[in-house]
Amino acid sequence: MENNEVWGYARVSTTEQNLARQLEQLKEFNIPDRNIRCDKVSGKTFNRREYNALVGTTETAPLLRKGDLLVIVSLDRLGRNYTEIREQWNYIINDIGADIVVLDMPLLDTRQSDDNLDKKFIADLVLQILSYVAQKELENTRRRQKQGMDVMPVINGKKTSLKTGKPVGRPNAQFPDKWKEYYEKWRCGEVTAVKCMDRLNLKRSTFYKLVKIYEKDMDKREN
Repeated sequence: MENNEVWGYARVSTTEQNLARQLEQLKEFNIPDRNIRCDKVSGKTFNRREYNALVGTTETAPLLRKGDLLVIVSLDRLGRNYTEIREQWNYIINDIGADIVVLDMPLLDTRQSDDNLDKKFIADLVLQILSYVAQKELENTRRRQKQGMDVMPVINGKKTSLKTGKPVGRPNAQFPDKWKEYYEKWRCGEVTAVKCMDRLNLKRSTFYKLVKIYEKDMDKREN
């Protein structure tokens, strides 16, 4: 790969997780430190600064160039589901013209070689199979979770875990002291919303969230 760069990309989903394992594997591939890009952000979003620097955005050109090589430890570093992984794979391979190596799956190596003219075809086929399996596993997990929720008993209006005996889901909204008093004054126009937020020590988003919950509960009681 004369005159071409080798890049590495690593990602973990939270700031508490450690990148060390991925970085060690990328460095074993002899990638220069300056060419290793890392993100600590969930795969649920493509607001990934370092990844976007590699592949480019509508406003910036990609660091990856035609003939470059992108090395990742595992396939799911590209996306969270079948569609996203396929889209990113095809964009890097076909639009940018770079190659990809996935370290934990040696068959996913698109570099051309004289002794293997079908390498890209094989890699693409394996990618489709693996991505499909990963997507089916995700769907099965979600279905099992839903089935588990469906059989949970409802205690005090909350789904309750059979294993722990504790309620699951978001906790019930906590209204501050004097909520009813200031809510009624606000609705009657006696005080402004800003005044209510100040007196109740609430952020704007929290105040209107509680208003929505409170009014929904009142509607239920009236009906």
